[in-house]
Amino acid sequence: MSSTTRTGTSKFSLSMLINDTRYRSTTFQVIALIGLIFAMGYLVSNLLSNLADAGLNISWRFFGETAGYDINQMPIEYNNQMSHGRASMVGAVNTLVVAFLACVSATVLGVIAGVLRLSNNWVVSKLMAIYVEAFRNVPVLIWILIIFLVMSNVLPQPREFRGDAATSSMWFDMVAFTNRGVYIPRLVLEDLGWAVFATFGLSIIGVFAFRRYARNLLFNTGRLIPTFLPSIGILILPTVLFYFALGSPIGLENPALKGFNFKGGLHLRLSLIALWFALAIYTGAFIAENVRAGIQAISHGQTEAAAALGMRPGRIMSLIILPQALRVIVPPLISQYLNITKNSSLAIAVGYMDITGTLGGITLNQTGRAIECILVLMLFYLVISLSISAIMNVYNNAMKLKER
Repeated sequence: MSSTTRTGTSKFSLSMLINDTRYRSTTFQVIALIGLIFAMGYLVSNLLSNLADAGLNISWRFFGETAGYDINQMPIEYNNQMSHGRASMVGAVNTLVVAFLACVSATVLGVIAGVLRLSNNWVVSKLMAIYVEAFRNVPVLIWILIIFLVMSNVLPQPREFRGDAATSSMWFDMVAFTNRGVYIPRLVLEDLGWAVFATFGLSIIGVFAFRRYARNLLFNTGRLIPTFLPSIGILILPTVLFYFALGSPIGLENPALKGFNFKGGLHLRLSLIALWFALAIYTGAFIAENVRAGIQAISHGQTEAAAALGMRPGRIMSLIILPQALRVIVPPLISQYLNITKNSSLAIAVGYMDITGTLGGITLNQTGRAIECILVLMLFYLVISLSISAIMNVYNNAMKLKER
């Protein structure tokens, strides 16, 4: 009886493997996964064996050793007597800063260029076409070097900001553009400064909540209420009231020329600005094409129907066309954000110390721990890329059509 059962079971499994596509697919995937695990295990075992034969081993102690080198752009506290781990952290923050600035700038520039490329004005549309074709067909490294060299040679030296020129050449006596970088005011926070920032954050949430309410009201009842001025009021008024009510706990430290250079304020080096602008302008050209394709994917009949109802072109674009085009725009937009993050590793070309320059450059050369440094570097970019993908996929799911 048991022999018959086993024979029947084996025949049943074999027939499922041959005829059932779902069963066959699952079986092959499990086999492939097991094979991949064994292959990775073999590679790791081979690596450890070769390291042992060479008298080497995997060690992470170097992260606690003194770095001994300076970093020119320091968003967090650091000096050369701190550890390699701290230096790597500074490089990681530098990478995140330039990636965030470039993503925001590229998105704004790309959306504007993509919309204007479809403009009825021939001059405007052709100028946007020239911008797109010129920037996306030249490697981003070349644009980084061009922007850096132009700013280095065109902007004046700090010593030229003397006498009346010190004020006439500065914007509002607060911002100075020099060949060593841009000097801007720095925020100085007192004890209750965090409360003002918290109020501003809540105001931003309030703006989104109000605009969502206005949109739902329009869709449900057809009633259109103004959103621009109320949004400005929600964003600014609570923060201003809290600022003065708490005794102005946030101040500004303006840069001032002392000796041969500016002191005080916040120093944005040319390497940061060149990398930021190049990544934003280069990637913005690709985003502009994504936006153009997304808008053109929407039936022109919807534009004509909205215009027949008396809607203005701006509201047609913001309320009807762009919300639908986002379903086409967002997926390739995720790839552009990932490209910005990975292309930021070109920072070493202009001396901007990102994580590739600190951990993958100086720390690797000083400690000789190439495997450990490269593994951590790969893990950093992997985590950042997966985080961007996860966040944008949540937004993408919120934008897709929901059937009732």
